Amino acid sequence: MPTLIFDCDGVLADTERNGHLPAFNATFEAFGLPVRWSDEDYAEKLRIGGGKERMASLLTPEFVAANGLPADEDGQREVLAQWHRRKTAVYTELVASGALPARPGIARIAGQADAAGWRLAVASTSAEASVQAVLDHAVGRDLAARFRVFAGDIVPRKKPAPDIYLLALDELGADPDETVVIEDSGNGVEAAVAAGLRTLVTVSSYTADEDFTGASLVVSSLGDETEPAHVIADPLGVAPGAEIGLADLDRILELDRPAAATTEKETS
Repeated sequence: MPTLIFDCDGVLADTERNGHLPAFNATFEAFGLPVRWSDEDYAEKLRIGGGKERMASLLTPEFVAANGLPADEDGQREVLAQWHRRKTAVYTELVASGALPARPGIARIAGQADAAGWRLAVASTSAEASVQAVLDHAVGRDLAARFRVFAGDIVPRKKPAPDIYLLALDELGADPDETVVIEDSGNGVEAAVAAGLRTLVTVSSYTADEDFTGASLVVSSLGDETEPAHVIADPLGVAPGAEIGLADLDRILELDRPAAATTEKETS
């Protein structure tokens, strides 16, 4: 049975700039922290997989001392958990408000895949509550109920490590040669490729200039009537039209995987 696995942020919806970033900043304000990430700051933080991990990057000895935060590991873990719970609540409220519309073609291709008997899943480093909120809004609750969601801290290493995709394959009983991943970031592509998966990239607001080596196809979006898909890189000659559909996913599965990234990145 073929399987379609979506990343969440930047794939189901372009959530980072208008969702996660303001939610982080609202959380910092609520806890009285002298931190407000700019657009440029957050673009850099996105190199770190996971929201708690991005927050943890603040906890330098100097920041901890200046703001009266716990210096011990257990205390910092509890502080991060409190911050992240608040951030998730703010973010899910934003999603529920309709402030983060689904990206073009998401509901269409998910519905097509479901009707054709494909398994559907989401694999994300974001908190499960955040992912579920975005998924419900992007495809509707009825179709969202047919997805398996793999999210948050259920694996020891987050993307670009392949752990989340390896877990999804194992739990779903999916064949890597019958599985397509839709990602938006270089870290996500690296994770999927390391798990032996073919990857379709729909670039998002922060990721257009990232390295997508190993992806089977890179497009501006999945496309719809008002926003057609534009091909950015097509190393295998998939040659999609203005709307990416199941025929394009089938074509990706028929073709060999592109060469993965060189070891230069891994050894630097």
